Amino acid sequence: MNLPFLSREQLVVGVDIGSHAVKVCQLKRTEKGYAVATLGSSVLPEGAVDDGALNEPEAVAKIISELFKNLKIKSKKVGFSISGYSVIVKKVNLNVMEDDKLEEHIMAEAEQYIPFDIEDVYLDFQDLKTNTPDSDRTDVMLVAAKKEIIDGYLEMLQSLGLQPVIVDVDGFALENTYEYNHPKNENVALVDIGASKMNINILSGGISVVARDIVVGSRQLTDQIQNAFDLTYEEAEALKLGNVPANEKQPQIETIFTSTCTQWVLEIKKAIDLYHSNHPDEPLTKLVLSGGGSKVLGLTDFLTSETSLPVELFNPFENMVVNSKMIDPEYLKAIGPEMAIATGIAIRPSAV
Repeated sequence: MNLPFLSREQLVVGVDIGSHAVKVCQLKRTEKGYAVATLGSSVLPEGAVDDGALNEPEAVAKIISELFKNLKIKSKKVGFSISGYSVIVKKVNLNVMEDDKLEEHIMAEAEQYIPFDIEDVYLDFQDLKTNTPDSDRTDVMLVAAKKEIIDGYLEMLQSLGLQPVIVDVDGFALENTYEYNHPKNENVALVDIGASKMNINILSGGISVVARDIVVGSRQLTDQIQNAFDLTYEEAEALKLGNVPANEKQPQIETIFTSTCTQWVLEIKKAIDLYHSNHPDEPLTKLVLSGGGSKVLGLTDFLTSETSLPVELFNPFENMVVNSKMIDPEYLKAIGPEMAIATGIAIRPSAV
């Protein structure tokens, strides 16, 4: 299908740097929405990134450089996202103010909301405009990120000749992709499970009302399977994902799975309970699962039974144009859940 493309430079290349892998996605704008230009992922050396911190910037830079080369990406404008201990997302309720007054207030009062020294963070905010004719108060989403972490990513990307123009937050990037593919009036829990963290973002009527990062992830399962059976990392991963039969290992794997995934479910339930306590008349319709951890064998069924919500795997490319001669649709569907954040960044137009 030949569609007229707008300038590729108008969109950034989405770069999602996790603790297990780097995911890259480049989209194009078409008359029918977005088209998938190219995408890919590459596993990072163990420990190169931990809880959002760049421990080995040279190793990460090498992986990103190879991905861009292999995917033949020429664009230099990139966006990346952050999560973990270095970023705080907080919703505060304030009197309605003009934008300049709101910024002035946030900067003056930020220390009461943020548990970091204000000199050490970058601050951003968005007025959610939740005020009504009966109330002159509005919810404001406040984001603070540690400068040393952000600067580390900026320096690493710039060392490759790339131009980082957008810094996003994992949960918001996920929300971005989801809302491109679905109606904005849904009440839905988005849960992204990575290797070492889980992001929960609950949307109500198109607005993020609960957002949190939890330091648990699918590497827990791999490590426990690896230790229990004295396997290599790759062998343990294959067992975790159901790519090889478990045979006599099945009972022990089920025990590991139940204990670890029960911990995940408890965190998800806490967020859902918080949502229900504040929105008793707006029940959630479903839970949408993404991230590499979403591929754990049997997880969707387990979450369905434990939360009593329909659970579906997220396909961020559901409503995008795909050239099946260039990208295998089955590959795209399989890799979709773990590409959700990179795609959410790639949707963003360049601000520069």
